[in-house]
Amino acid sequence: MMVKILMVCLGNICRSPLAEGLLAHKLPKDTFYVDSAGTGAWHIGHSPDPRSVEVAKRNGVDISLQRGRQFSVRDYDEFDHIYVMDASNLENVLSLARTENDRNKVQMILDVLFPGEKVDVPDPYFGMQNGFNSVYAMLDEATTIIADDLKNAQQ
Repeated sequence: MMVKILMVCLGNICRSPLAEGLLAHKLPKDTFYVDSAGTGAWHIGHSPDPRSVEVAKRNGVDISLQRGRQFSVRDYDEFDHIYVMDASNLENVLSLARTENDRNKVQMILDVLFPGEKVDVPDPYFGMQNGFNSVYAMLDEATTIIADDLKNAQQ
């Protein structure tokens, strides 16, 4: 059985592409599918931000072929787990939830590191390169825990 995981941020060009690339890199492709989306429509069809591509590449992860898309209610039918990057994304994604089952699929990604604290992954878009490095490090740590949990759940 294929387990499907979706990463969600605002524009789907900075944080969620990094989270997608990191988690996909850590999971076997024959049993896990990882994708990403944005809550906004500004970057549909666009490549990830060059700074995200660069920090991922520097760490051995290629996200250059990803393309932005917008989160939709259909994603609740398609995905088993939905990880959002911040409280605003959480609110936007949950606003489309139809059922308790939909809502139960959604959690903030850094909850795996800071349970119950509702810690946001900061949006590095308007900052300097070091913001992308910090976001990469946070997402690397979080996706390692998520990957381990997902693999253990399959055993």
